[in-house]
Amino acid sequence: MKKEIKTNVMRLLEREGVDYIAHEYPHGKEAVDGVTVASLLGQDPACVFKTLVTKGHSGGYFVFVVPVEKELDLKKCARSVGEKSVEMIHVRDITKVTGYVRGGCSPLCMKKPYPTVFHESAGSIDRIIVSAGKIGYQIDLAPGDLLRLSNGTLADIIKQESI
Repeated sequence: MKKEIKTNVMRLLEREGVDYIAHEYPHGKEAVDGVTVASLLGQDPACVFKTLVTKGHSGGYFVFVVPVEKELDLKKCARSVGEKSVEMIHVRDITKVTGYVRGGCSPLCMKKPYPTVFHESAGSIDRIIVSAGKIGYQIDLAPGDLLRLSNGTLADIIKQESI
């Protein structure tokens, strides 16, 4: 019998009494892209979000959470957190800054709480799926619960699609 995996994110949700659904997808040791994760889970990519970490001009870290098919607009991100500019952190720094590995970064339970901004579309969907803090595991919950627990805000932070 396979042992059920519980991540720190799942433990937090249970401690807070938040209803969630845990999803597991087949994985190796390496991360796969978010669109592939959505496909493996049979979910709409507009409801599956990826967590990206940046460093601001002031030296602080900021977390941005966007649909897996979308790309951050770093200028919009900087404006949303009151920074002159932000840039993506190096892959080698992800674990040091967040406590997570690339592909398993959740907006919850990082080493430290960082300002967190979700793309505004999270405010208009019924369920949101994000990493559970481990490659191969996702959590599905109400966006309001995720925003509350992460002290997150909503903003337009993605690049506009060209027509």
